[in-house]
Amino acid sequence: MGLLKFIFFALLFYYGFKFLARLFAPFLIKKVADTMQKKAEQQFGGQQPKNNVKEGETIIDKAPKNSTQSKNSVGEYVDFEEID
Repeated sequence: MGLLKFIFFALLFYYGFKFLARLFAPFLIKKVADTMQKKAEQQFGGQQPKNNVKEGETIIDKAPKNSTQSKNSVGEYVDFEEID
């Protein structure tokens, strides 16, 4: 009789926990996400980079061409020796 009682309560606890987890999981996940977002804002100062670009304006940033390298340069030559 004791074994049946244990199995009954174990199954009751398992399914009860499973049911409650489905109810409260979205709330807990949202709470954790909000907490992490607040910590990240505090760590990085909560500042967003300010753009002085007006709406509709386009700015293209390019790296300047380095004139010290030739166009035909393929890299450094390395001589390999075969080892038998």
